[in-house]
Order: sequence, then structure tokens, then C-alpha cells
Amino acid sequence: MADDQTMSLMQCYLDSILEANKVTNLTRITDGEQARLLHIEDSLVGLPEVNEAPDGLYGDLGSGGGFPGVPLALATGRTTLLVDSVKKKMAIVQSVLDDLSLSEQISTSSERIEDLPLEYKEKFAVLTARALSKLVSLIELASPLLKKGGRLVCYKAQLSSEELDEALAVQELVGMRMISQREICLSDGETMRTIVVFEKVGKSHIKLPRRIGLAQKQPLRPRSGM
Repeated sequence: MADDQTMSLMQCYLDSILEANKVTNLTRITDGEQARLLHIEDSLVGLPEVNEAPDGLYGDLGSGGGFPGVPLALATGRTTLLVDSVKKKMAIVQSVLDDLSLSEQISTSSERIEDLPLEYKEKFAVLTARALSKLVSLIELASPLLKKGGRLVCYKAQLSSEELDEALAVQELVGMRMISQREICLSDGETMRTIVVFEKVGKSHIKLPRRIGLAQKQPLRPRSGM
């Protein structure tokens, strides 16, 4: 886990986001204690999996107010890109990062995930996604961004066997493979999280990325013979 100085910096970041949230909606959580639980503690749940990924660039997809991206960036020291298509959110997050002198390590992008490969094709060593989309969509979106051996770390509040099976059915098609799944309960004794990790094992068998929105609207299905 992170040291006291790093945890203090995470708290400063969270406090700044909660202050900005009074004017612009960045998070539905406004209570300080709840925010610490669901934004700092929850963000750090995936730290072991992020640490197990190869060295290199880290990206947080659908980052919103910067969680889990900022806490994980501070805990790991990785150069980090926070990605969220809501430009207003990313502008505020960038401003907070600038104020805390963190912008050399952590930068932001308001590009759509499907457009990122134009600049970041196979550049990331590790990606995270928390409460963003179904696993089948996430592995498709992550595949063109990850270098071989790179990891996608997915945070799930509730993971059905159906959702997992959908992803497993097309993982080979997009050059990904599930390597671990872990459940954990947060310190409140009731909030459960499942961390699912996929590794980029080879080239996709289809051209990726597809058009913007298709990963969610028309999820991939297994090809006959795959």
C-alpha cells in the first residue's frame, strides 16, 4: 500500500475534486468519508494487479474525476494518461493536477477511446476501467492500445457469469486472455469489488478499433471456427 506522504497527496487531490464538484458534477459522492472509501480505497483495490503489469505507460479509461487513475498513478509512480470524453471533466481534473504539481507525471485526454490508437497504438503497459462498460466491450477497446504482454485491469461492482462468458467467448478474437479474477470487500464490510485482469497475448483477428460506439452498441460475438 502507499506510504503516508502519497496517501496525503491522494487526499489533497480528492479534497480538490470534491470542492470543484460543488460547481461542476464530477462525482455523485459528496460525503468526505464515503469519498475516501469509494474513490481512494476502492481505487487502490487493483494496485496489486497494476503492479504485476509490465513497466511502462498506464492509462485509465473512462476516468471521470480521475479515479482510479490518480491514486494508482501516485501509488505506482507510473507515467499516466487519464482518458474521458467529457471535456469539461478533464479540464477540471487537469487544473487540479496542475495546482498539485502532478501534471508532469499525470496528463489527461478527452479523446474517445476508439480514437486513441491514432496516437497510442500498442503504447500502454497497463489500462484500468472502473464502472465503464461490459467486459466484452472493454477488451475490444483495450486491445489496440495495449502492447503485447500488457494488462487490462477491470473493476466490477457486480459481475454476472453471463457478462464474463460473453468476454471469454471473444477474447481470442481480439488477442486478449483472462489471467485472473479476485473478489474483495472494502473496509465498510459490505461493498464488494471484483477485479478481472486480461492480458494482451497477440494480434487481434479483426480490424480494431471499430467505429465509435460499436463496442458497446454491437458487442462482438464469437466467429464460427474460433
